[in-house]
Amino acid sequence: MFERKKLRELNDFFLERNARQEDGVYFYRINGYNDEIKEFIKKYYEAARSFGVVIEGRIPNPDEKNLAYYNEIMGMHFQMSADFITASLKKWLPRMNIRQRDHVAVSIYDTLDGLRRAGKNENMLKNAYIKFMCWLYYKFERIVNQLGENCLPKILYEGEIGNYELMLLSVLSKAGCDIVLLQYRGDGEYRKKDPSFVYSDELILPAQKPFPDYFNLKYLREEMQKQVTQEKLYRVKPRLTNCTNAWIKGKGLEDIKTDTQTRGTDPNLFYNCFYRINGAEDKLTYLNDLYQFQLALTNSKRNVVVVEKEIPKPEMEEINAIRRKNYGSKEQMLSDLSLNIQYPVNLELQNLMQKAFIDILTEESKVSGMNLNKLTNKAVYLLCWLKRYLSKLFVHWKMPEIGCFIHLGGVKSGNEAMFLKFLARLPVDVLVLKPNLNEACCLTDGVLFEKTYRDSMNVEKFPTEQSTLQMGTAAYQAERELDTLMYQDSGIYRDRQYAKANALSLRTTYEEIKILWDQELKYRPNFSTADSVVNMPVVFAKASGVKDGLLPQYWAGIKQLMTEDTVVLKNAPYSNPTEQNPIKAHVSSFFKNGKLLKSKIKEHPAYAYGFLREEQA
Repeated sequence: MFERKKLRELNDFFLERNARQEDGVYFYRINGYNDEIKEFIKKYYEAARSFGVVIEGRIPNPDEKNLAYYNEIMGMHFQMSADFITASLKKWLPRMNIRQRDHVAVSIYDTLDGLRRAGKNENMLKNAYIKFMCWLYYKFERIVNQLGENCLPKILYEGEIGNYELMLLSVLSKAGCDIVLLQYRGDGEYRKKDPSFVYSDELILPAQKPFPDYFNLKYLREEMQKQVTQEKLYRVKPRLTNCTNAWIKGKGLEDIKTDTQTRGTDPNLFYNCFYRINGAEDKLTYLNDLYQFQLALTNSKRNVVVVEKEIPKPEMEEINAIRRKNYGSKEQMLSDLSLNIQYPVNLELQNLMQKAFIDILTEESKVSGMNLNKLTNKAVYLLCWLKRYLSKLFVHWKMPEIGCFIHLGGVKSGNEAMFLKFLARLPVDVLVLKPNLNEACCLTDGVLFEKTYRDSMNVEKFPTEQSTLQMGTAAYQAERELDTLMYQDSGIYRDRQYAKANALSLRTTYEEIKILWDQELKYRPNFSTADSVVNMPVVFAKASGVKDGLLPQYWAGIKQLMTEDTVVLKNAPYSNPTEQNPIKAHVSSFFKNGKLLKSKIKEHPAYAYGFLREEQA
């Protein structure tokens, strides 16, 4: 009979007998979960389905029809002997060869003998024997003639196994069969049946955790079916695969400058980067470092695209150029829209782009609240941007060339993040530069490599031309830092520091008007600044009557409010339409084709409100 052996690695399960380090079988329990185990279960499930048996839930006990047929063929006679069991198997399962029959017979006899020694009577042994024989015929007949062959059959059992089921699986294991038990709730119930673990071994891998509540073979089948469906969408699966970040040394810009021909040697892989660099390593040299980096890429004849702040949204012309229809399903939409990706000069690159398009949008479809209409809009955005940058990134592309897409500033929108993840699955290095540590960035991805420096600085433009390159001295940088410290939460404010202001009307007593009238806004109650907005408390009051009838004191108080900045209105309305208006003669030139030309009004020399902020004008 076959001995149970220990695994060296999960792939040993799929080795033939003559390729195994030790001749034997594997019988393992899986109580935990990680990505490696998930992939193994997928592979083992396919093996058991093709060349073995998959059991989901308990094996049902023989019913009346099963027992009637067994009685008709074999009768109900029973002897507690190996010879009797061997002869019965020859008649009941004629496809087994002598060796297989002997192994099964001896193993069944040993199992029944163990029950006998545990106190089971003759009738109980007979019932167990008939149950085993029926199960062998109705559940395992397809593999009994393969037991112990070079290609060992596989059994996958899902759930908490019963006592007699475990005994029969042990019989089959000893006769030459690999077995895996999926125990989503752990070993608790199993220990009651095999406290010494004599039947099986437990599979333990690093970073193993409990099975998710949703995980079972049904879920796995549905996921595998979705994968098959998705692979059909690819039409022609590309030969090349991305190897992203696996080869880098974590040196930031130096990694991206690495010659593409020295990154790796596998002809089926292209080696690219997906990087986000937060902050600046050295504020004094940061801009020069970026300029030299861009110069190095250009000199090495690499295709480079630089985007500052955000990727400009698709224009209507770009959107209208995308061929699309009305769709009834995600698969239909992906299949049709992927045909917009055409690159006949290099069909391998075309296949890569179509696959990345389908993979990224399939991932996006799993986002909470996503529907077909939203997903279609995202797909159109992605196609517009791809067509816009295709010729710049992939002109005359051939292996192992790698382009470079640089995004200066944090990624602001989900569509931008989606596009960068899409590019990272193509022969492109994707670099997000976020020198301002306080700036938000919504980009997340499992393969994204992140490097963070301590210094933070604002960079509006990527230094691409030497003529426009500006550097800061150490004194200049120190002055900027001091400026930030002075005007941030210090009570000191520079002119036009805040872009927006809200006026807050204060409810005051009559006496408080005199106190607040000449007081600076920042010292008034309820003055505050938050999120680039300043809240300005102002006095807006109506005084009716004369307090205590003291008219001289009343007018004296009014006179105190009449400062050099005070405008006193004695008559209403304040502006008279008959008065001379210097801009009135030009109003006809401000209206054209049914539209008011606001910019032309503001640029006119007679415009009286140029002192106002843009948002107030």
